[in-house]
Amino acid sequence: MIELLKTSTFRLALAYFGLFAASVVAGLALIYWQTVVYADQQTDETIDAEITGLAEQYRQRGLTGLIEVIADRSDPERGSVMLYLLTDAQQRPLAGNLTKWPDVTVDPDGWMRFRLDASRPGEPRHVAQATSFLLAGGYQLLVGRDLSERSQFTHRIVMALGWSGALTVLLGLVSGLVLSRRVLARIETINRASDKVMAGEFGRRIPVRGTGDEFDRLATNLNAMLDRIERLMEGIRQVSDNIAHDLRTPLGRLRSRLEMALREQPDQQGPHHGALVAAIDDADQLLQTFAALLQIAEAEAGTIRTDMSLVDLPSLLGGLVDFYEPVAEEKSITLSADLPRGPAEIRGNRHLLSRAFSNLIENALKYTPEGGHATVSLEINGARAKVIVADDGPGVPEEARDRVFDRFVRLEASRTSEGKGLGLSLVRAVARLHGGTVQLTDNLERPETPGLKAIIELPLASAAPPALRKSGMAPANTAVLDTVAAAK
Repeated sequence: MIELLKTSTFRLALAYFGLFAASVVAGLALIYWQTVVYADQQTDETIDAEITGLAEQYRQRGLTGLIEVIADRSDPERGSVMLYLLTDAQQRPLAGNLTKWPDVTVDPDGWMRFRLDASRPGEPRHVAQATSFLLAGGYQLLVGRDLSERSQFTHRIVMALGWSGALTVLLGLVSGLVLSRRVLARIETINRASDKVMAGEFGRRIPVRGTGDEFDRLATNLNAMLDRIERLMEGIRQVSDNIAHDLRTPLGRLRSRLEMALREQPDQQGPHHGALVAAIDDADQLLQTFAALLQIAEAEAGTIRTDMSLVDLPSLLGGLVDFYEPVAEEKSITLSADLPRGPAEIRGNRHLLSRAFSNLIENALKYTPEGGHATVSLEINGARAKVIVADDGPGVPEEARDRVFDRFVRLEASRTSEGKGLGLSLVRAVARLHGGTVQLTDNLERPETPGLKAIIELPLASAAPPALRKSGMAPANTAVLDTVAAAK
């Protein structure tokens, strides 16, 4: 529900609902105003008509006839809502159904509004409206009307309009919510498919309902775009395979011939010895770069998901820490591990996981100064495992933490230190392949050397995505040392 309130669809529906509610309120107010005005006009016209009739009776029959007519019309048995009162010059009642002259001020328009005495104890006092005029001889005639029926009618109109407005507003709000949820559901379908594609499932497509609406047209266009992207990536993968077959073997043969030429040198101090050694090193770097690119491409393409097996993270990380401890001691760096004793298995590719964790540990040792600390820890949080590699180095600026995962990106402009800018790219590709995430944060609260904390979060075997659970492979028993050495 909170997510729905944040969507632009809901805000748009809310804006339309506001306009709709305002128009409904304006319409109901107009109906109420017209009804009340009409009722007031009817009351005024009724009193005026009664006055006209009584004036005619007075002209024809005189005062005595007027008294008889008023007495007849004010008879309680007739149940009339009209009010009459005829008084002499001293305002003593002569005829009518009012006992005394109202003690109220006459409005500028000639009307008097006052309350009638209750006919029964406990009953509310009714409101009346009347007007008066002076007859010959100082006689005064008051003609009015009891407004209780009009008040009840107005009250019913107000109640009916109020309930109608409330029901209309409620229906409009519910309709807006339903419409927003339906639109949001279609958008969420597109978002989920996009997330799957970004996670490496390039065969995922957005479902089309066949209604031909704008969402179907959008889904069709996006699916066509994904088809095009998939074909382009398939072409790139084919080019990579061709490069693997066409260049890796010649590079390997070139390195072998360089080694043979080096062994045939009788004198290690000969003029060509140094050049041969440098050429072999360059060939090794080319082969390593090429191998890393192929590993990243395979991980991003998901072509090695079938090579999954159960991997115990504490055992794997503990073996890596043991392997890199001599390297840390040479640099006077303390490398420690904080791993749980119990098993924590994930389903994954042991070779790629070892390579990814090794890259993080190598980076930590590379940038941690002498006398510093580097730690490898594992945290279990429900169905997720969190591998953390932290160091005391210079860290990575926050604005560059997303960019360093791209290929061949190095923050050193001079590129004086060793590295090809592919390590973190491989880490991200491996994390995504296993349904996980990777992020970089500061390790220490020191502005000059904040350190770096690399966090890889992976699903445990019981909570792994279905694509990672399907594996016919037996658990790998390859030693960590052999795995890392092969990855290098």
